[in-house]
Amino acid sequence: MAGPAPGRRLRPLTALALVLALASRLPTARAGETPRPAERGPPVRLFTEEELARYRGEEEDQPIYLAVKGVVFDVTSGKEFYGRGAPYNALTGKDSTRGVAKMSLDPADLTHDTTGLTAKELEALDEVFTKVYKAKYPIVGYTARRILNEDGSPNLDFKPEDQPHFDIKDEF
Repeated sequence: MAGPAPGRRLRPLTALALVLALASRLPTARAGETPRPAERGPPVRLFTEEELARYRGEEEDQPIYLAVKGVVFDVTSGKEFYGRGAPYNALTGKDSTRGVAKMSLDPADLTHDTTGLTAKELEALDEVFTKVYKAKYPIVGYTARRILNEDGSPNLDFKPEDQPHFDIKDEF
């Protein structure tokens, strides 16, 4: 029986580290609790406006993304609402926070800018963000604007612990 190809053999410490790393990601349950399956989706990433614009669902096998409050969601499972020619397709491929808050598909409202929104519109935005997008669709990333200022400097108001997917144990 031939062994692994040269350079492809795991060293004992490397193998142990790999096993421990994989085991630490397994769901655990406390006494009397039923273990829950892992609910981790694909890793999140940072999207520029140009990158996000590629995910409008123009091609049949392409995912459909939209951003609300700088959080990018994969809405492909709602293709009948967000796909090409669908009623809410105008929201896709961009951060449509203002449009979601105002319940508007007006091109002037399809922006991240929330300046001048009323308290009622901001409340509606938070409700739709939580009860529709966060509840139904996986988070695949953030818009660069959420983390960086226009000049490319860090957004000092950005706090990873306030992000919808953040879990400190996944950061180390």
